[in-house]
Amino acid sequence: MKLAVVIVPTIASTDAPCSALSVIYTPEGVFESYLILPKNPDLVLVDTEVVAKAPARLLVAGMGDALATWFEADACAKASAKNMPGGNASQAALALARLCYDLLIECGKRAKLAVEMNVATEDVEKVVEANTLLSGLGFESGGLAAAHAIHNGLTALEETHHYYHGEKVAFGTLVQMIMENRSTEELEEVLEFCVSVGLPVTLEQIGVTEISPEKIRKVAEMSCAEGETIYNMPFPVTPDLVYNAIMAADAIGKDFLAK
Repeated sequence: MKLAVVIVPTIASTDAPCSALSVIYTPEGVFESYLILPKNPDLVLVDTEVVAKAPARLLVAGMGDALATWFEADACAKASAKNMPGGNASQAALALARLCYDLLIECGKRAKLAVEMNVATEDVEKVVEANTLLSGLGFESGGLAAAHAIHNGLTALEETHHYYHGEKVAFGTLVQMIMENRSTEELEEVLEFCVSVGLPVTLEQIGVTEISPEKIRKVAEMSCAEGETIYNMPFPVTPDLVYNAIMAADAIGKDFLAK
């Protein structure tokens, strides 16, 4: 209808509000497609007092969604992959994506603790900005890669449907990091962050209590569906590579929790 659009999110659980993108799921909760809209909203208005009164798990889920922003934008830049509108990522987009990550690491745990008390502190303000604005601009202008594709693959398992988008994206970020062979230092920083705020680092923590090769292969195959953002990674991707990375990420997450 070409009218002005104002979005007023009452939670900060995803980076969707600022984007010109809608995700379409089946009635059963399985990922179906991305719908690219003609333009971004004209105004996104977030009242942090309202956000602070929502369940803390929703803010944490937003942190999981935002956690992927830097790693996916970085992968797209290395691959010279196109961003969501089909353009090239700018240095500004990469800087926003990195700032998003840095704010989560610095303020994430304190923001979660504040929201558990239903109060909006400066940490909450920064994390809401990271979850909503920086992640929204970062993923759209920087691009998506493996983490969100693996989230989409995970929706093939019915037991994951009770978990939030950002919770599954957080685990997808760990899988992407394994695919990239990121350093132990980087991986441990992300694992430590996830555990500190309550984001999942194992398959069991997103509902997959019975792990079988058949199930994980189903996830890997769907993650590598035609047109998926996983092909924005700076190296060839196959279902076997994804399967191996999912199994390894789960083992690493279990080992980290056992320490």
